Amino acid sequence: MNLGENIRLAWEGLKANKMRALLTMLGIIIGISSVIGILTVGSGLSGSVTGSLSSLGAGNITIALQEREDEHPAMGPFGSLHNIDPTNLITDEMIGALSDRFGDAIVGVSLAEDAGSGQAKLEGRYANVSLVGVNTGYLDVNTIKLVKGRGFFNRDIEGMRNGVLVSDKLVNNLFGGDAASALGQELIVYLDDEILAFNIIGVYEYEVSPVMGLTTSSERDIYTSLYLPVTTAKKLGGAESGYTSFTITAAGSTDSIALATQAEDFMNRYYANNPDYRVTAMSMESLLESVNAVMGAISIALSLIAGISLVVGGIGVMNIMLVSVTERTREIGTRKALGATNSNIRGQFIVESMIICLIGGVIGIIFGAILGYIGSLLVGMVALPSLSSIALSVGFSLAIGIFFGYYPANKAALLDPIEALRYE
Repeated sequence: MNLGENIRLAWEGLKANKMRALLTMLGIIIGISSVIGILTVGSGLSGSVTGSLSSLGAGNITIALQEREDEHPAMGPFGSLHNIDPTNLITDEMIGALSDRFGDAIVGVSLAEDAGSGQAKLEGRYANVSLVGVNTGYLDVNTIKLVKGRGFFNRDIEGMRNGVLVSDKLVNNLFGGDAASALGQELIVYLDDEILAFNIIGVYEYEVSPVMGLTTSSERDIYTSLYLPVTTAKKLGGAESGYTSFTITAAGSTDSIALATQAEDFMNRYYANNPDYRVTAMSMESLLESVNAVMGAISIALSLIAGISLVVGGIGVMNIMLVSVTERTREIGTRKALGATNSNIRGQFIVESMIICLIGGVIGIIFGAILGYIGSLLVGMVALPSLSSIALSVGFSLAIGIFFGYYPANKAALLDPIEALRYE
């Protein structure tokens, strides 16, 4: 008996018992759809997280001071450093030497200095602001888009000028959304213990940080960054000259992971004899790889858990095939009496088991794709099942059919034809 004949007989058997066949497939359908759905949602979630992190700058490398592990073993790579001696800070000369050493491999350097937070007020209106001192490369490294006006020049930094960049949210609150009219205006900012006056030289587009996520604050009460020259921020806050961290951007053709390692080694030359601090560097690309690896591991783990239902479904297939063998005992005896071999009988029942699992697998893939698509929409990144996951599901369905169908098929093949013919 050839394969085509086995498929025809198996199909006729399924049509004769449609409800039983559907219930038998149910475990396979649930298992496959769960696995496909989880892998699809995992792919969408991974893409969403990767996209959010990439928006921070895929080529960015953060270089920061870290307390030595032998002194502070629980300290993370970018933990907060309090009461640090100014002599331990990263200096402008160190940063300049780093830029000179790696030349065209570094296309931007970003410096930032927190200068506190307060409220900007104008004629009874207000806007919450966080004062951040930045250098000329900050906007490019952090992909901040200017709406109107200009960014900072070297003369702004060197002259400790009071020109500032404000967000379009602040312009909406204080100037009715007219960015052009805000340029050149004096901005009064009230801090805890002082009142500061700045001149608006530019307006940037506010974007929700992918790291901070959503906020429960109203549009009017959102805190947005007010950027001023880093030297001005240090003067206002009485901060020491130097930094605990800074960010560089690798050129497009540069391996940012390798550059991070080289930059870390270079900077640590300045701290070779420092008993308290060292420098550590982390590239966004390596962080993305770590996130993708974690997300992939989570998806696989959840898929394996969902795959338990496939085992249950396989046991259901084996059970129904055993029932089928019992019901068709006389048919088996008749076929063997007419010359069918054990291999013919075994093949017929294995093919029937495989068809049940294959049909269940296809239905499961369809349902899984729908569920995965809906789930990926909820996490903000549309995703469809990959061809590899579909192929794996189909192959796994067939494997279940063979594995769980072999025992009933072998039992049928080994029936004694005389005893089978006598079966009532």
